[in-house]
Amino acid sequence: MSDSYDVIVIGAGPAGYPAAIRAGQNKLTVACVDEWKNTDGTYAFGGTCLNAGCIPSKALLESTELYHRAKYEFAQHGIKIGDIKLDLAQMQKRRATIVKTMTNGIASLLKAAGAVGIQGHGRLLPGNSVQVTAPDGSQKTLQAKHVVLASGSTPIRLAAAPHDGKYIVDSWNALEFDAVPGRLGVIGAGVIGLELGSVWSRLGSEVTILEALPDLLPMVDQTIAREAQRHFKKQGLDIKLGAKVTRAAVSGSLVDVVYSNAQGEHALQVDKLIVAVGRRPFTQDLLAEGTGVELDARGFIQVDEHCRTAAANVWAVGDVVRGPMLAHKGKEEGIMVADLIAGRYGEVNYKVIPSVIYTAPEIAWVGLTEEQVKASGRPYKVGAFPFAASGRARAMEAAQGMAKIVAATDDDEILGVHIVGPLAGELIAEAVLAMEYSASTEDLQRTIHAHPTLSEAVHEAALAADKRAIDAINR
Repeated sequence: MSDSYDVIVIGAGPAGYPAAIRAGQNKLTVACVDEWKNTDGTYAFGGTCLNAGCIPSKALLESTELYHRAKYEFAQHGIKIGDIKLDLAQMQKRRATIVKTMTNGIASLLKAAGAVGIQGHGRLLPGNSVQVTAPDGSQKTLQAKHVVLASGSTPIRLAAAPHDGKYIVDSWNALEFDAVPGRLGVIGAGVIGLELGSVWSRLGSEVTILEALPDLLPMVDQTIAREAQRHFKKQGLDIKLGAKVTRAAVSGSLVDVVYSNAQGEHALQVDKLIVAVGRRPFTQDLLAEGTGVELDARGFIQVDEHCRTAAANVWAVGDVVRGPMLAHKGKEEGIMVADLIAGRYGEVNYKVIPSVIYTAPEIAWVGLTEEQVKASGRPYKVGAFPFAASGRARAMEAAQGMAKIVAATDDDEILGVHIVGPLAGELIAEAVLAMEYSASTEDLQRTIHAHPTLSEAVHEAALAADKRAIDAINR
């Protein structure tokens, strides 16, 4: 292993490993240092996303949705399969296998790009040196012309609900339950809370979600959020809004939770309690004194629009910097930085970053909500199309939700697209591409969409913005 590189990346999550791969593609010498350690003691690349977030959660969401459909929907298709039995151990084995396959793939991708993968803790020293502490405790100092900080994020802990990893758990622990909790409490009705609540609800848990804010998903277009909330209620998720947890304590094999709302103080007893109130940047022992890298009041590394820090030739990307904590946002930042270091062009369009919540129905959006456009004072129009009018959605027994487009009245530019419904996370890609090219609703209107497909809902929503929808009544 060399002691000197053109680029050293600290962190091999979805922001770090793409930076290392692109740097290698740009013919730079590069090392990628990562300290992720799994609960079984093994080390792996991929960060939270691949090991304990995006990928394992989607594996369980897929498995549990199939279980739920087999139990409650297949008969409507004329498929009778008798009693459905859950094999949670096999479900968890599948999840773990997928994770291992993907993380091993990262190691292969790094090697193929000429990047050196190093297991250990990376710490930035003054002068663009990086101290690497190996799993056995040995230390080595490496030198780099450029350093990219991609240390990611970690779950926020609540003092009122002290984490013990068994009864009061975080999102990682909640992916590895070996039994279905009879009663499950979730603090936080954000993306993580709703997804994990959905997983265990489908398998039979009685799920109560406590959300301190008065509205569900305030970052989502509220027409979409209200529609989603209606379906979550039908599924049995008990979402209590304006509910602030004041204390939680383990009592024997149960968790006693106390929360307050406008009606006063309430008690709740559950078998497991998931704390899912968000994540914070992970910078523990990342920066030595005198590096020149600055943190803001919330602990994020301060960067400019190209992810440069205050220190020369030190960059930071992903969850550890401002902006949405999304894997794909971090990936694009890592690629941008690696290209800029190589003297190439690099940019991230922060106005067109899609978001997805992988519940059923899925929720996806890009751009501005109707509330944001209204607050801006810009004249606008709205088009919406329900999946109930989609033949493909009906055929899939998934005719819930809608597609909605918000566009400017003056020049017809698409300002935001919001979807709640089947495969919304896939459908939103068309909207992202359209907005990347500053498309108008007319551009979508004149684009032929195959029939019958779910994507026709986006097409019809664009038509509806001008009251020209064909497969729905224009209002």
